[in-house]
Amino acid sequence: MKEVLVLYYSLHGSVRQLAQHIAHGVESVPGAKARVRTVPKVAAEIEGPASPVPDAGAPYATHEDLTECIGLALGSPTRFGNMAAPMKHFWDGTSGLWLSGALAGKPASLFTSTASLHGGQETTLLSMMLPLLHHGMLILGLPYTLPELSQTRSGGTPYGVSHYAGAEGREPITEAERRLAFAQGQRLAEIALKLAR
Repeated sequence: MKEVLVLYYSLHGSVRQLAQHIAHGVESVPGAKARVRTVPKVAAEIEGPASPVPDAGAPYATHEDLTECIGLALGSPTRFGNMAAPMKHFWDGTSGLWLSGALAGKPASLFTSTASLHGGQETTLLSMMLPLLHHGMLILGLPYTLPELSQTRSGGTPYGVSHYAGAEGREPITEAERRLAFAQGQRLAEIALKLAR
């Protein structure tokens, strides 16, 4: 089994839910398995190191997760039209992988969630592409052959799956968003397996 890394940061749970649907899509492809990981919070003031193991949920990602997996689905909530600081902090520490070219040629896709309907879903997805492009990764979007992309009223873009969570972060993942997340994981796994041969 070849593994696809589903790497996310989630504060209120919406991005985590998208990650789970993407992982199900990955695992619907014969020969593919999802490796789900997250990143620790960061704080403006030094509070000491984060616990090496999260209290609950997915384990924290390591650089080995990136090098061992054949593809990447990367997710973060929106922070002023950009990825959240914990995810940015993780990628800022990958210069060793960049120097060695360890991620070059691997496929990647993106996903996000916003608190407001026009809260920067697409700019967040585009901003998350930047470090991946510097690493030489191949960016996969969502094609308009997926009917949900034209039908959804809450999230979903050609740049990757998105979700409108609402100001309190309580809006549920819609059926269209769930299907798009599943399709994104499936597409990523299929292409990653072809490229890994």
